[in-house]
Amino acid sequence: MQKYLSVITLAAAAFGCSDALACTSLIATAGATASGSSMITYAADSHTLYGALYHQDAADHPAGAVRRVVDWDSNRYLGDIAEAAHTHATVGNMNEHGVAIAESTWGGRPELEGSGTVDYGSLIYIALQRSRTAREALDVMTSLVKEYGYASSGESFSIADPDEVWIMELIGKGKADKGAVWVARRVPDGYISGHANHARIHKFPLNDPNTLYSSDVISFARSQGYFSGKDEDFDFSRAYAVTDAGALRGCDARVWSYFNRFAPKGEMEPYLAWILEGKGEPLPLWVKPSKALSADDLKWMMRDHFEGTPLDMTQDIGAGPFDCPYRWRPMGYTVDGVEYTHERAIATQQTGFSFVADLNGKRHEAMKGILWFGVDDANTCAYVPVFSSNTAVPRSLAEDTADLYTLSWDAMFWVNNYVANQAYNRYSQMIPDIRRVQNGLEEAMTAAVAEAGTAVASMDYAQARTHLNELTGRWAEKTTADYKKLGDYLFVKYLDGNIKKERDGAFARTPDGTPEQPVFGGYNERYFRSIVNDAGDRLKVVEPETK
Repeated sequence: MQKYLSVITLAAAAFGCSDALACTSLIATAGATASGSSMITYAADSHTLYGALYHQDAADHPAGAVRRVVDWDSNRYLGDIAEAAHTHATVGNMNEHGVAIAESTWGGRPELEGSGTVDYGSLIYIALQRSRTAREALDVMTSLVKEYGYASSGESFSIADPDEVWIMELIGKGKADKGAVWVARRVPDGYISGHANHARIHKFPLNDPNTLYSSDVISFARSQGYFSGKDEDFDFSRAYAVTDAGALRGCDARVWSYFNRFAPKGEMEPYLAWILEGKGEPLPLWVKPSKALSADDLKWMMRDHFEGTPLDMTQDIGAGPFDCPYRWRPMGYTVDGVEYTHERAIATQQTGFSFVADLNGKRHEAMKGILWFGVDDANTCAYVPVFSSNTAVPRSLAEDTADLYTLSWDAMFWVNNYVANQAYNRYSQMIPDIRRVQNGLEEAMTAAVAEAGTAVASMDYAQARTHLNELTGRWAEKTTADYKKLGDYLFVKYLDGNIKKERDGAFARTPDGTPEQPVFGGYNERYFRSIVNDAGDRLKVVEPETK
């Protein structure tokens, strides 16, 4: 989860805030998926986050027990709150009852950063430990910030269970008032939605059971001079967030890309004016997809770099000689006094972990929630199934196996980085080899989950939980081992800019047993042209005159 202190926009990242603009959450309601599952995704993007899977056991607590609250980002002690009599088990951002929560930070007006006891990260995990439904989680979260105050800046949350998905946006009231103002909307069944570091709720109905809000969300904005119109014209995003080029192109653009892929053809083209210039109507909060989505659709959406759109990151010289859809930070740069920016896609190199949460009440209670969980870059990871009943974290995903400063080949985070960071240098050449292993693993894991659904149908909860713990552990360790082998293979195959030939599943040798001459892959034509444009006169081949 990303750590921010004030306004979170692309402009901030480009012009001084280098560790900003993380986290994307996409939403598909049950009526918008082929399986009838509610689904939310999350990419926890940060330059300092080690990707691991967290687990808390269910527990009973005595009367008068307190919970120590520590800021999720800084590890700073914030205070104590009353503990619940019973807390539910959690694994990742999901609990044993199939409730899942994701977030993205948008910062908002810097003077409104909270100073209370509960930060956004703690808010998520406390709510998961105290809730059986999405609505209950929403009530827990808003009650906590009302009673104890909010300690973070502006935040969007996706809150889901098998039946409902809500978006809640919340921001503090500054140092003088430890409370928060917020609005939450239930995404209509059959629709998709999302948020990515910019407040997405604009105008909202004031008398609608599927829209909830704090009693002072409008009056507080009036008191601060953020809004002066009629109540029915109140726009939460414009009042409390900062709408600039970064918020649109760097943030809303990611949601636009999701909508653009699944909405009817051409429906999202008019909103490019909003994304690129802030013109026209804001991006809608939700759209109806033209097809029913699957968990695989959402996995691949988390790997998006705007491919096939006007923002396609493989289609300019910044992609280099190997069509690489990545750009190193800082996001912004200045040439001849003019400011420019790199695109900020959903998939990014600095992801700590990501997931697709698939929540379905028709499955066995032990697998009511499936968290397809990956570490490092979503584009190159393989998503491993984690179940809502899991009580064991595989060693490869445990938070104490390694850290960001300690490389371990037992840690999935490090072997995934081993693969991904090789591909960043020669992307177009290596990505087919990565896709072969990635697709093979994910197809096998999807089949294994389907088989598990049949296998546990006749089991009681405890038996099913044991079976699913073993399944997660087995596939996590296999994925880690296979990616280590993949990294080794890439290192050997592409050594020194060459591409070794292969035959019958092995690197090719001559009849005498020596390595065959490798392929010289060279560069793409666009890159060659850029060299000619830059230094063609010097590099042009001129044949010597002959007498």
